[in-house]
Amino acid sequence: MIIGLDVGGTHIDIVLLEKKGVMREIKVPTNSSDLFNGILSGLKEITKGIKPKALKRIVLSTTVTTNSIVQGNIPKLGMIVMGGPGIDPELYKTNEHYYVISGCIDHRGREIQPVDEKEVIKIAAKLKSEDIRHVGVIGKFSSRNPSHEIQVREILRKTFKNIFLGHWISGNLNFPRRIATTFLNACIYPVHKKFFRSVKKSLDKKGLGIPIHILKADGGTMSIDSSFRSPCQTILSGPAASIMGTTPFAPVDEDVVVLDIGGTTTDIAVLIKGVPILEPQGIQIGEYKTLVRSLKTVSIGIGGDSIIKVHEGKLIIGPERSGPAMAYGGSLPTPTDALFVKKMIESGNREKAIEGISSIAKNLGKSIEETSSMILDYCCEEILSKMQDMINHINSKPLYTVHEMHEEYHVSPEKIMVLGGPAPYFAKHIEKTSKYKTITVPRHKVANAIGAALARTTCEVTLFSDTQIGVAGAPEEDFEKKVGKSFSRDDAVEMAFQLLKEKALRRGAGKEDLEMELLEDLQFNMVRGFHTVGKNIRVKAQIKPGLINGYKQIVKNL
Repeated sequence: MIIGLDVGGTHIDIVLLEKKGVMREIKVPTNSSDLFNGILSGLKEITKGIKPKALKRIVLSTTVTTNSIVQGNIPKLGMIVMGGPGIDPELYKTNEHYYVISGCIDHRGREIQPVDEKEVIKIAAKLKSEDIRHVGVIGKFSSRNPSHEIQVREILRKTFKNIFLGHWISGNLNFPRRIATTFLNACIYPVHKKFFRSVKKSLDKKGLGIPIHILKADGGTMSIDSSFRSPCQTILSGPAASIMGTTPFAPVDEDVVVLDIGGTTTDIAVLIKGVPILEPQGIQIGEYKTLVRSLKTVSIGIGGDSIIKVHEGKLIIGPERSGPAMAYGGSLPTPTDALFVKKMIESGNREKAIEGISSIAKNLGKSIEETSSMILDYCCEEILSKMQDMINHINSKPLYTVHEMHEEYHVSPEKIMVLGGPAPYFAKHIEKTSKYKTITVPRHKVANAIGAALARTTCEVTLFSDTQIGVAGAPEEDFEKKVGKSFSRDDAVEMAFQLLKEKALRRGAGKEDLEMELLEDLQFNMVRGFHTVGKNIRVKAQIKPGLINGYKQIVKNL
């Protein structure tokens, strides 16, 4: 048995899966000020009467890290940055306590300028005087040689408890994004650690010491322990859950749009022949462009519980949500209330829904029935407009899926797959409005939680080797090895795959899910005086994103 849990803006969805399908499913109202107890109460309910040994793992998709960034709930942080020729790090200042210091590594991993220890000690004293407890350290080419970052950390160890190094994050070279990612990683660590450590301790006390995994933005999972080193990878795990919850049912011979219509927002994604699209460089959250691998999604502030208003004679829906629909005890009219008026939903207080929509109708000078149709039209048109914008944007650039790059592929979906609580009701109206064939995903109310539960552990390794220097290394894995002149591309691939296998197992992957593939495979000769003096080799390998072994048996019974 496995548990999937997804925290949405309106509900916490939890499922208990076995080979025969969904054994149990529950929904707990989301209380953003007390997510912890909401999650625990839900887990207690879903595991009632279940023997702990029968539970193999739990996967959580939460908004904890995302919200901490969006809401500005981040601690004071020190940033120590080492640059080099070409880019001035001062142009990418992240916060007030941001210091650029001496020390430079070149693109091949060779030291050009040493770190000034006295300079670091002086900055450390300044940061301590400001009561700063967390520090991010990033060098321009630390993905080639992390020695300067490690040296700075050793100097800072006596003063600061938590020091986050840039080479932990990614093997990619984009310096501005490396700075931003290191900053965010350090920022969200305290809230991430506090929350998930508390969840783990509480489950252990209840005798549920099962492996805990967290869904990442790329649709894969990582163990809770490995997440403490790179919590930034859990940003935007919610939209990833909706994609993974749709993937088992998506056609493999055509493109489809995925709409996750929740109470607060609608998340939009596209699947290319059953495969999610990837953000090629990394996600952007707020002003920060990062190197965090992510599935490509767009969010719009319209959901079943969005507030409906009339301003200067015009209908406005969202992005705010104040609570449930009036039909369910809320105080303000919502699109869900319009569905009640249209008799598309019956399990609630229709009189209250009519009352809410009546106030909107009066301000518009329309009948209640006309107003309800206008509300649903408004929602669908806004969603479809954003969907078309996304498709146009995808078609304007090279397309990257989680498996490969498509240079000239043109996305042309003919179907929409809808999930979320109000999905089946909106699906009918979307199909009528758009002429797209619109399908409701099985178990649409908890499909996100199912997607989280079924996601396999993913990770990647970037290996860089320079045979002239005689070094092969994967700094994000704290790995370096001496190699000879004969070290080849095949040797590099074998080494990268071995590192990847070890990393995936540490992160909680099952041996049956170690499907490895190459993402990058680059090699060129280094020439001096008409002679080849060495080879520069770069390979990137990943555990292929997807669903766990045996998922087909589970979804067959949904």
